[in-house]
Amino acid sequence: MEVLTAVLMLAGGVFCLVAAVGMLRLPDTIIRMHAATKAGSLGAGLMFLALASYYVDLSTTLRAVAAIFFLLFTAPVAAHLIGRAAYCTRVRLWDRTRIDELAYTCDWSGAEEGEEE
Repeated sequence: MEVLTAVLMLAGGVFCLVAAVGMLRLPDTIIRMHAATKAGSLGAGLMFLALASYYVDLSTTLRAVAAIFFLLFTAPVAAHLIGRAAYCTRVRLWDRTRIDELAYTCDWSGAEEGEEE
């Protein structure tokens, strides 16, 4: 059981490290939020699984599972809101961004849409 705990903790640490490196190396906010939410949630989830496998009692396991579900349900919503807020406050996109699917979703773009009609 200790080997499984060590493997889960090590894998969780690696994914958290990948998330941290992604936050530093990726070019803009929209792309960085993917590293923070996907790799960070997976890393933290694996660490919670390591905690649950080390302390085998029901109370700790239920708390770890609840924390994993909380991470999986809140991280995508938070990433969406952060990305939308960054876009709507006109944070510059990466210069290689070719497709702008959100062009008419913010208040400042609604005025342009109303002019075309």
